[in-house]
Amino acid sequence: MFIGRKNELATLEDLYTEDVFQCVIIYGRRRVGKTTMLSEFCKSKNHIFFSAQETTSSAMLKDFSKKVYNKFKIKNLPSFESWEQALLFIGEKAKEERLLVVFDEFPYLARADKAIKSLLQNTIDHALKDTKLFLAICGSQVSFMEKEVLGYNSPLYGRRTAQMRIEPFTFAESKLFFPNYNIIQQIEAYSILGGIPLYLEQFDDKRSIEKNILEKILKKQSYLYEEPKNLLKQELREPMNYNAIIEAIASGASNMNTIIGKSKISSEHCSRYLNTLQELLLISRELPVGEPVTSRKGIYKIKDSFFYFWYKFLFPNISDLELGMIEEIMDEEILPQLSAFVGHVFEDVCQQHLINEMKNHNLPYRFSHIGHWWGNNPIEKKQDEIDIYAIGKKGIYLGECKWRNEPIDMDILQNLLRRSQQIFPHANTVTYVLYSKSGFTSSVKEYSHSNNNLLLYDLTSF
Repeated sequence: MFIGRKNELATLEDLYTEDVFQCVIIYGRRRVGKTTMLSEFCKSKNHIFFSAQETTSSAMLKDFSKKVYNKFKIKNLPSFESWEQALLFIGEKAKEERLLVVFDEFPYLARADKAIKSLLQNTIDHALKDTKLFLAICGSQVSFMEKEVLGYNSPLYGRRTAQMRIEPFTFAESKLFFPNYNIIQQIEAYSILGGIPLYLEQFDDKRSIEKNILEKILKKQSYLYEEPKNLLKQELREPMNYNAIIEAIASGASNMNTIIGKSKISSEHCSRYLNTLQELLLISRELPVGEPVTSRKGIYKIKDSFFYFWYKFLFPNISDLELGMIEEIMDEEILPQLSAFVGHVFEDVCQQHLINEMKNHNLPYRFSHIGHWWGNNPIEKKQDEIDIYAIGKKGIYLGECKWRNEPIDMDILQNLLRRSQQIFPHANTVTYVLYSKSGFTSSVKEYSHSNNNLLLYDLTSF
């Protein structure tokens, strides 16, 4: 069953119904579901779906020729002599009726045939722009697509009619994979698997979270057991060094010096590896909200939740797992830390929820930036953190997110109020936000009823 991507498919359908030439660039990290989405879009449409491979241009042209000939029931013709001839042929077929042509994993073709981008540009300009062709160019190598296809210096610059960067699912979308789970289990599953559809599909919501971890992640035969390692091998030439860096971040290293210290990789190489991992959308460099890009307060985080889980729990215990000691790793390493691990991701879930509240006009004012805040508390002379900091023209939001088995009491609220006055004394309007796994005490609820600057959200809000 196909899940999600309603907005993306609606956008594609709108473009399709315009019945004029379209060149839509679609990209996003591997496993994010681009091919599945495009396959869904192609249903019931006059289409040709071509997936490029890591082979020669001539081999791919031969494969593409077969698909075109099969589509139009043409027999006993040799393959097209060139990509130009192939493109002109489909342009002719699209003169009078809509024809959808998908080039999936386009970077493989572009690397095998250096001239294909210029050839596409020339063919669009002189033959395709006046047809009813809907051309979808898709790729998983994000940096290549942004620089070599969408970039100003690309021959294709200005030829696209739309572009779509496909992102991992949010929690609100991911929980649709688990209708049989309660809200706590849905958040736990999302915290472990993240928003990648292929990973979400691995869990069976008729089994407990613990059983799924044992069967779908820790067992050597499971798809997810070697997924991070296989993906790095697919993308990178030196996966061993990248493994060391990701493990360092998973174990708590967050700045360049601590990552270098834990990974034992030189600063010059470490910086380059970190940039590559950011381009793959596996890690990110985050700044406290409101800090300039040049700030030295940035920290590195693993962006993909499943990679974070895998490098925190599987990578350092891989020898024991290879020996089949999965229950021991589950009981001794994962379960004692699982609640804290989920609590870390719960902060992101809460930020996503607050964004949705704003979009649904349920907040007193809009904000333009949201994230975490950390830095110096000038009154208490120590480093401090705030889970949610959102900045709007009319005021700011400050929030705490607690994944605990007891309700939030007044001490948490009073601590947030105190830090607000100490760290943001010049803020004209402050709205406080509390998210709680286990609800709130009566005193916190009473405070909320008598003060309109406090928003309370428990798990029934999600």
